[in-house]
Amino acid sequence: MTVVVTGASGRTGSRVSGAARAAGLTVRAASRAQGFDWEDPTTWADTLRGADAAYLVYPSDIGSPAAAEGIGALAREAVGLGVRRLVLLSARGEEQALPAEEALTSSGADWTVVRASWFAQNFSEGPLVEGLRHGELAFPAGEVREPFVDLRDVGEVVAAVLVAGDRYLGRTLELTGPRLLAWREAVAEISEASGVKVTYTPVPVRAYGETLAGFGVPPEEVQLLIEVFEGLMDGRNARLTDDVRQVLGREARDFGEFVREAAAAGAWRA
Repeated sequence: MTVVVTGASGRTGSRVSGAARAAGLTVRAASRAQGFDWEDPTTWADTLRGADAAYLVYPSDIGSPAAAEGIGALAREAVGLGVRRLVLLSARGEEQALPAEEALTSSGADWTVVRASWFAQNFSEGPLVEGLRHGELAFPAGEVREPFVDLRDVGEVVAAVLVAGDRYLGRTLELTGPRLLAWREAVAEISEASGVKVTYTPVPVRAYGETLAGFGVPPEEVQLLIEVFEGLMDGRNARLTDDVRQVLGREARDFGEFVREAAAAGAWRA
């Protein structure tokens, strides 16, 4: 099986690529470096043609209006080229992501939607890293609890779904870690493992949006993130699922395992 992996050099795509290769699949990387551009539909056909499946991850937030349009158009083109098996990465609890999911499910594809919790690796590879390295994470999560999921589990689940035949067709999987943690508790674990004194400061969502705007984030993106965070941080995701175990036959990786490995690799060293 040949699988097209969009965002193949990114946080999720790199893990999906590795897991897919380990499962015996042939990976066709799809990124701008390989001539694929989500914003340029003329680049899609050459990437998709001759493949058996594709992993779709939209480059900006899955809840943006552009995501639904782009995912729907690419899914229809894929189906037209005979690439019917599509797996979409979505966001757990994000109502704004539902139009993008609907765009996939109505495309005629043999689909699976993977809704992931907040990535553990967002603390080590994403926009939160600099704050942690400098001793403070200011974030609009309040004291809500989240089942942080390890991206290695996400990658392995996607690969397992692709090799499982029809078992997961037409299903939506929700991936979580094995325990609930408040952001304050997550930061405390990072602080202890890294030896870096880090504090967590909850801030209002709109104040966080103003900070993003000050960093040059476009107004429409700021407004979308405000709406997303106002929903996601209301506790709706403060529950566990066992979908990782159901697919992989083992428990999800614990946040503590991620923290120890990232600290050893110097993720939070200033």
